[in-house]
Amino acid sequence: MSDPNRRTSPTQKSGRASTPGGAPTGTPRSGRRETDRPHPYERTRMERLRTPLLALLVVLLAGGGLVFVFASAAAPTYACTSIDAVASPAAGELGQVQPDMGQGHVQAGDKITYPVCPPASGKHLNKLGYGPLTPKVYGPDDGSIPNGWVHNLEHGGLVLLYSCTKGACDDKAIAELRAFSSGFPASAVCGIPAGAVGPVIARFEDMPTRFAALIWDRALYLDTLDPAKISEFYTRYAERLDRAGKWIAPPEPQCAAPAPSPS
Repeated sequence: MSDPNRRTSPTQKSGRASTPGGAPTGTPRSGRRETDRPHPYERTRMERLRTPLLALLVVLLAGGGLVFVFASAAAPTYACTSIDAVASPAAGELGQVQPDMGQGHVQAGDKITYPVCPPASGKHLNKLGYGPLTPKVYGPDDGSIPNGWVHNLEHGGLVLLYSCTKGACDDKAIAELRAFSSGFPASAVCGIPAGAVGPVIARFEDMPTRFAALIWDRALYLDTLDPAKISEFYTRYAERLDRAGKWIAPPEPQCAAPAPSPS
C-alpha cells in the first residue's frame, strides 16, 4: 500500500533520468554543436596610435602656419645698403645733399632696400594710414618706418628722427621733441601749417647721429637737438623755386608756384 505523504521525484515520476540540458540521460540534444567562442579583434599598435598621431600632425601644421604668419608680419619691410656719412656743409649751407633715390610707390608689405639710410628720398607707400604718415611724435615702439614717412618728404614735409641706441629716448629728449613739434613753422612758399604734412618725429636707428632732420634729398645730422637750426633748415630747403619761379623741391608741392615778381 502506497504512502500518500511520500513525494515522487521528477525522475521517479517519468521513469527516466534527465540531464542538465533537459535531454534524457545518454541522448545528445538535437542541433547542439561544440564550437569555440570567437575572440574580439585586437588592433595593432600602429592602428591604436593612428588617431592621436594624426591629431598631433594637424596641431603641428597649424602651429607652423601661425609661426610663419607671425614671422612674416614681424619681418622688417625695409633694409639699408649703407649708413650715410656725416659731411661738412658747404659754405653758407645747412646740412648735406643726399643723392636722389627715386620716388616710386610700393604696396603695403613690399620690402624696400634703400641705398643710403636714413633715406631722404626713395620708394614709399601711397596708402591711407600707411604713407604719408600723420604728422606727430611717434614713440619708440610705434613702428613708424621710412616706407611711410618718405612720402611726407615727397610732399615737402620735414621728418625728424631720433635714435634710442644713441641715447635720445629719455624723458628729457622726448619732451624736447614734443616741444619742437608744437612750435613748428609754416612752410616758406605754400604756407603749409604744422600738422598738415610735417613734422613727422619718429625713432630710427640706421643713422650716424642721435638726431637727423630730413627734407627731400637733404639731411641735417645732429648729436644735440637744435630746434632753431632744424626750423631754418626746413624753411630754407623744403620748398624752393628757381629764378624762373619753377619748383626745385619738393617733387610734389602742395600749391601752385606763385607768379614771379617783377624784380
